Amino acid sequence: MVSSGTGMRIVVTGATGNVGTSVVRLLSEDPEVASVLGLARRLPDWSPPKTDWSAVDLASEESDLAEQFQGADAVVHLAWAFQPTHDPAATWRTNVLGSMRVFEAVAAAGVPALVHASSVGAYSPGPKDRAVDESWPTHGWPDAAYCREKAYLERALDTFERDHPETRVVRMRPAFLFKRESASEQRRIFGGRFLPGPLARPELLPFLPDIPGLRVQALHTDDAANAYRLAVRSDARGAFNLAAEQSVDAQVLGEMLGARPVRLPRTAARSAIAAAWGLHLLPASPHLFDAVLRLPLMDCTRARAELGWRPEHTATEVLEEFLKGLQQGAGARTEPMRGRKVG
Repeated sequence: MVSSGTGMRIVVTGATGNVGTSVVRLLSEDPEVASVLGLARRLPDWSPPKTDWSAVDLASEESDLAEQFQGADAVVHLAWAFQPTHDPAATWRTNVLGSMRVFEAVAAAGVPALVHASSVGAYSPGPKDRAVDESWPTHGWPDAAYCREKAYLERALDTFERDHPETRVVRMRPAFLFKRESASEQRRIFGGRFLPGPLARPELLPFLPDIPGLRVQALHTDDAANAYRLAVRSDARGAFNLAAEQSVDAQVLGEMLGARPVRLPRTAARSAIAAAWGLHLLPASPHLFDAVLRLPLMDCTRARAELGWRPEHTATEVLEEFLKGLQQGAGARTEPMRGRKVG
């Protein structure tokens, strides 16, 4: 890693994805950061200031992560695989075993700080009529691989903190993250590579399914990235909820899109998703749908008080930007984020 004088040296795993691109960019612009090393399976055609790249596959036991981490002031661990949803053993190898290798390498290299990307998906089922703080149980929804893996890593970090008290550990638990440049990637991950982005036009949605329990929080990826940057620069420890103002439900979406909410039973919606997933027409699994209906709303007071964090975008602004990105086939200059307009 190239250092430009004094300042922090930061390593970012999963540096070419939705969150990674925003984190790398903000860190590269921070005057207190001397250098950034981005780790990814495929090197990008993108060169932010003060940033170097290294090709690393966390799923491979041959990767020498401790060598990559030598001399770093902090490791920001973002790497995550959402697919293949039909092969949970494959995502387990990358997400859980790969993360365990990251944790072990942080300890072996003596890195002072580890900032880990957890998620609202780590939380146990919770209320939709009030917000919970970071003390809410993190046992996930066991039927969904994403939640199961996020929750397992929370327990792994409990053990890591016990065994390595000298390492400052921060767990970020963001809501669903969107930005314009992530539109094509997220369409491929959750809707399938052949789902036409132009279908996101409001005039094509005369009504909107109003499914009981479908009330969630969203956050602009850049706002989440700023929380990571603040955590790197602070002495903060522990978990931090991250979400934009206002939760999102069918009523909010209906007003935003000019569509009329129509009540749809959970069973009908799940049956349709399960059928499409079973036929390999839809990457998003019905198990994740079940989890989303049960996720609690999060209180973000701690991030505001201890990190000085404030989201700059409301939930509706986030979704409006993302929908425009879907229509335009927006993307970025990394392999996971490449843009493509379908339809």
